Amino acid sequence: MAETESYLERFPSDAPIRMTVRCIVTGMILGGVFALCNIYIGLKVGWGMGVSVTAVLMAFGFWKIVNFIFRGKEFTIYENNMNLTVASAAGCISSAGLVAPIPALTMLTGQTLTWGPLALWLFSVCMIGILVAVGLRKQMIEVDKLPFPGGSATGKTLAEIYATGNQAASRLWMLMGMGVAAAVVKLIEHFYALKRLAMPWTLPTHPEGALAKSGVSGLTGANLGFSFEPTLMMYGVGMLVGPRVGTSLFLGSVVAWLWLAPMALNNGWTPPGKMGSEQLWYVAGLKWLLWPGVSLMVFSALTSFVFSWRSVWAAFSIGKGAADGSVKDDVIMPRRFFMLALLAATILSVTLQVLFFNIAAWVATLGVLMTFGLALVATRVSGETNITPVGAMGKVTQLVFAVLAPAQPAANLMSACVTGGAASQCAEMMHDLKTGTLIGTPPRLLVIAQTFGALSGSLIGAAGYLILIKNPATELLTEEWPAPSVAAWKAVAELFMTGIKALPPGAIAGMWIGGIVGVTLAVAEKVLPKKYRAWVPSPTSVGLGFVIPAFNGISIFIGAMLATVLEKVVPSWSARFLIICSSGIIAGESLSGVALAIVRIVTGG
Repeated sequence: MAETESYLERFPSDAPIRMTVRCIVTGMILGGVFALCNIYIGLKVGWGMGVSVTAVLMAFGFWKIVNFIFRGKEFTIYENNMNLTVASAAGCISSAGLVAPIPALTMLTGQTLTWGPLALWLFSVCMIGILVAVGLRKQMIEVDKLPFPGGSATGKTLAEIYATGNQAASRLWMLMGMGVAAAVVKLIEHFYALKRLAMPWTLPTHPEGALAKSGVSGLTGANLGFSFEPTLMMYGVGMLVGPRVGTSLFLGSVVAWLWLAPMALNNGWTPPGKMGSEQLWYVAGLKWLLWPGVSLMVFSALTSFVFSWRSVWAAFSIGKGAADGSVKDDVIMPRRFFMLALLAATILSVTLQVLFFNIAAWVATLGVLMTFGLALVATRVSGETNITPVGAMGKVTQLVFAVLAPAQPAANLMSACVTGGAASQCAEMMHDLKTGTLIGTPPRLLVIAQTFGALSGSLIGAAGYLILIKNPATELLTEEWPAPSVAAWKAVAELFMTGIKALPPGAIAGMWIGGIVGVTLAVAEKVLPKKYRAWVPSPTSVGLGFVIPAFNGISIFIGAMLATVLEKVVPSWSARFLIICSSGIIAGESLSGVALAIVRIVTGG
């Protein structure tokens, strides 16, 4: 059998295949930690980190130590597969709305959910995604044999660790060491109030412009965010995303904050920041930059999605071998039980939308039915490219409900929340099922594990979000919490709710130009010869540079360049440790940031 289909020949394990309490509890604890990390980083830059390999290493190392001390049984490769499935399901809970539509709804309407209802809502979104994955597994993994690159890489990592075990220890030490280092730097920055190092230059204002008339003679590097951060997380993000994304994001930061923001301020399209202050004018610039930036991201994402038409068509087609009955749908659970579970999840989702958000039942029902199709499409794209178009799926739903339920932000945002969250959970489930296929773990056990992960992520993620963000209206879209995904979802819903009359001056032209640039770049990266594609800026990353502070873009760019140099100079070391190093940095600072937020609440600070 080909390497892409099984690692059993490489790792002929005779370990028993069974679900244990320790693998589920380990995954729920790790997944809860990763959920907090991804909420933290999602509210910073709109991304999340993959957790599967990290969960594998941490569980492997922990149980090695425990078994050495207490002479217990080995934590088997199958237990670790179930552990990572639980952890990955919990870790991606941020995609169920916590870093986009849920805070956006609060900012538009003032509505908030307490911990219990919020956790129940998140769990209902996840269960739809899990059940859709149950129905897709046979077709996509066994018939169509989609690669699901993330799941394949995790299966390879599991096989290598349990075949040798030597590299696991060194990678685990690297993960822990970088995590501790990032946490220590964050604590020093917090308690000693370390400041960003601003670039020492001043950009003169137009003598006849609105800024000059307000008494502002120049914009400094500090005003515009051209500074170097004292903490490590964004440098770690840059190491993770690579040179193309890092460079594109930096390009977006330069265009937005060195050209467009001063232009908008000089023309009076957005009010200036605090007069005579060296503080960052991020909020002032964002009020205008948000619109071309979001337009660029949305149109590029939708254009890229259109180019996946083959995947879309295949997602709704029956693969070879399915029509003759060779593919059975009741391997994981009986067909009747599956249909009842799907019906129950649909009823729960519709009921919660009606009770929590006052959405009409027919609108909620249609949203869930759309989710089934869009989650299927998103999972197909993820299986081929390793990129799950969660944002694009959400925007499709927002556009549909802008027509069906106009001027209703709850219907617009929360129906799309179901779509995006379920698509993310479905794709995550399929990658984990791919890992299980490669090493021989029964899919039924992985579905149970994923359900435990969704429960853990919902409970811990809801609590973490409420601890970190007490008032989204005042805390988000700020220097501390740029929340670019929230900005994008809120902007789309707001535009459909209030119309273009509410936009600031010049924003419509900015949106047109941003949309044209987004479409152009998305088309170029699809149609140009392969050797030229690497030189096309990532349109989503360019747009992101418009809505996060420039110092974040600078840090990510530096991290990406550092990773590129390391890959050239020490390729062997980089292959083993670079991703682990960056993951440790992100996790370390995220967890220390969450801990500081808890301390502030306890002490009343």
